[in-house]
Amino acid sequence: MKFAAASLAAVAVGAVAVDSAQAGPPKRGGVEVLELQVRNDQYTAVDLGPAGRSLGDMDVYSGTAVKDGHDVGRGGGTCQVIHVKGEELMSQCLITMEIAQGSLTMQSLWTKDAGPLDMAITGGTGVYSNARGTARFWDIATPNERVRLEILR
Repeated sequence: MKFAAASLAAVAVGAVAVDSAQAGPPKRGGVEVLELQVRNDQYTAVDLGPAGRSLGDMDVYSGTAVKDGHDVGRGGGTCQVIHVKGEELMSQCLITMEIAQGSLTMQSLWTKDAGPLDMAITGGTGVYSNARGTARFWDIATPNERVRLEILR
């Protein structure tokens, strides 16, 4: 997903697992699991500084979260290049995803084309106001992009 990391993981312990973005909230201290597809809709690359990929360049993206063929949320974010080593680019990525019960914020470092993107869930709003956890994105910026959120509350 460009919605996730240049483009919306995985170790959590808890008592409750939910696989729908529209299910009721788990008890505090539990884990809510959301498995969603990501449909990207807008993307732009911002070339700052020297022409071509360089420090400070940024990818900006947005998209829709989909569950069982239905839109259940939306979100977007940015990934800004913070380290360049030859062709390898490391970016810091920030994403916000809104679903019916609130929003989730996510953050990570990402090396483009290095496989899945694991992000820390750093907070949110609504029922997710104290959220922590992990998000893993696969097949970023493709029609098969998906995310698994493991949300601790």
